[in-house]
Amino acid sequence: MIGKGELKRLADTVLSAASADQTEVLVQGKDLALTRFAANSIHQNVSETDVSVRVRSIVGKRIGVASSNDVSDASLKTLVKKAETIASFQQENPEFTSLPEPLSIREMDAFSETTAQCSAETRARGVGEILEQSRANDLVASGAFSTGTQELMISNSLGVSAYHCGTMASAMTVIMSDDSSGYASSAAQDVNALDPAEIGRIAVDKAVRSANPTSIDPGEYTVILEEDAVATMMFFLGYLGFSALAVQEGRSFLSGHLGEKVAGDAITLWDDGFDPRGSVLPFDFEGVPKQKVMLLDRGVAVGAVYDSATASREPGKASTGHGLPAPNTMGPVPINLFMKPGDASKKEMIASTKRGIWVTRFHYVNPVHPVKTLLTGMTRDGTFLIEDGRITRPLKNLRFTQSILEAFSNVEMLSKDLQMIKMDFGNFVNCAPAAKINRFAFTGTTEF
Repeated sequence: MIGKGELKRLADTVLSAASADQTEVLVQGKDLALTRFAANSIHQNVSETDVSVRVRSIVGKRIGVASSNDVSDASLKTLVKKAETIASFQQENPEFTSLPEPLSIREMDAFSETTAQCSAETRARGVGEILEQSRANDLVASGAFSTGTQELMISNSLGVSAYHCGTMASAMTVIMSDDSSGYASSAAQDVNALDPAEIGRIAVDKAVRSANPTSIDPGEYTVILEEDAVATMMFFLGYLGFSALAVQEGRSFLSGHLGEKVAGDAITLWDDGFDPRGSVLPFDFEGVPKQKVMLLDRGVAVGAVYDSATASREPGKASTGHGLPAPNTMGPVPINLFMKPGDASKKEMIASTKRGIWVTRFHYVNPVHPVKTLLTGMTRDGTFLIEDGRITRPLKNLRFTQSILEAFSNVEMLSKDLQMIKMDFGNFVNCAPAAKINRFAFTGTTEF
């Protein structure tokens, strides 16, 4: 861990060298470690310690951005001049008003000393618990166990100065036979909250039970989606539609539909950077305090997330603390999504299903039509047929082509517990329940 004092010193060095009308500096420190395994053996241990500095210089309405991980005083001064030179060659941005003014930021504890000090030996022991179960069942395991600390310092010439430090640990595995596979994962701020043996048990169980899969015709089915699959749908819904920029540009399902019912009564969705059940981050990459933003309330579209640029486009709007690092063409994005849980157990979902499909997770998911929230992708690592209230046989994987909002309009049951799912994209974390959904559209089959 580099520490608040050193990150602030780097930011101050940048600001003292700046001559632009306004200057913002983003300093990020990371100390990350990863143990990767394949073919039932650990094959890689890597660690990375780095500090990067990103400078945004404002000259009139011209904006330049430059970054470097050389943090010597001489390099930082050169970096400032580079950002200012870039700004001088840019076209004016007529919509730019100002960098954010300083606001009070609530400090949050998201640091675990155990995670920060986690050794390669500790990760190897955890991986060993997974591999032992894989070998005992004549299966082949691959996956990764990671731990790390990340620090963030945002400062600007208007007085913003915000620091946060957090830790994250995650473990995942795919365990395979010749014709089957199983998956399990877990993530937590404190590495002690992970249970590698349980991760291995779940993945082995899926791999064993999904052996000798059979085919099923494409069509609309009742599905029970595990938390990972629901989190994937939440991620794409947030990425495609809950950005104020997407709404303003008319490419969001929210455009012209705020205040309208777009999903079922069971669906309440929000973004909250302060909730310790997710990945805590009390401010955004502009140093603006995060707000809890309600997005869907019992199926009604009630809000979007804003950064400084999108807020300046609408009278009376303020940033909700969802800005990303400059230069940012994506606009603001929710990165800590939560779905309100229901009151069912997965066993109750299965027992209530006459005929349906159990889905462990989705793979290779891509948007087809953003405004319609239409996705396509594959099931993976544990797909099963449900008949008369019980799982009866494994299925070959299926391709789905399904609108997220239509699926969320057909939710029959949600589980009572939320699981934190660390997405593969950046620092996105979603807390999702499992879901029973009717009339889910499968449009193709596979040979495995």
